[in-house]
Amino acid sequence: MTNTPVLVARQLSKTVSAPEGELTLLQDIALSVNAGDSLAITGPSGSGKSTLLGLLAGLDIPSSGEVRVAGEAFSSLGEDARAALRGRHCSFVFQAFHLVGDLSAVENVMLPLEIAGTGGARERARHWLERVGLGNRERHFPAQLSGGEQQRVALARAFAMQPALLFADEPTGSLDRANGDHVARLLFDLNRDHGTALVLVTHDPALAAHCAHQRELVEGRLGD
Repeated sequence: MTNTPVLVARQLSKTVSAPEGELTLLQDIALSVNAGDSLAITGPSGSGKSTLLGLLAGLDIPSSGEVRVAGEAFSSLGEDARAALRGRHCSFVFQAFHLVGDLSAVENVMLPLEIAGTGGARERARHWLERVGLGNRERHFPAQLSGGEQQRVALARAFAMQPALLFADEPTGSLDRANGDHVARLLFDLNRDHGTALVLVTHDPALAAHCAHQRELVEGRLGD
């Protein structure tokens, strides 16, 4: 790890309109994640964890405050500019996998590489499928893979982009214990081996305990 912040959030708040009036989902969030570091955001259901992760990843914009990624303003950019910045520095692993059903495993991993114009996309995709133990499944479609295998394809897709920062929303939440443990080992092996900063949301205390830092979100506020 280095002391270089790859992700910074300052005074981050999110409010939405509701029938009963303005509803505050998040308030005065501040955090910093260094290159190669790992942070688990925990908290009860409804505390705003996924909302916070979406703000940090630029999938949504805050009502106030700012997010900076790799030293660049993020939250103040328009949607297209946020997507471009995210593509240069970030990857996201969703609990629901978000694989494309009519693409094979290797084609799913190749997809963001090809969108980014990365050379040697197929070779890189095959390398990462091998890394997650699915080299013999590259021609299989998502419907032919188990939940654990689909999540490993999603991890291979994320790490094939060689991101500086990986966001993961309940990455083991829909998996059984054996597959969840396997995916967790892969996350932290790749975090360690490639220096990718990891920010994850989880209900799993065992997964959170693997992170270098843990912060609990309660009623929209992030504890120390």
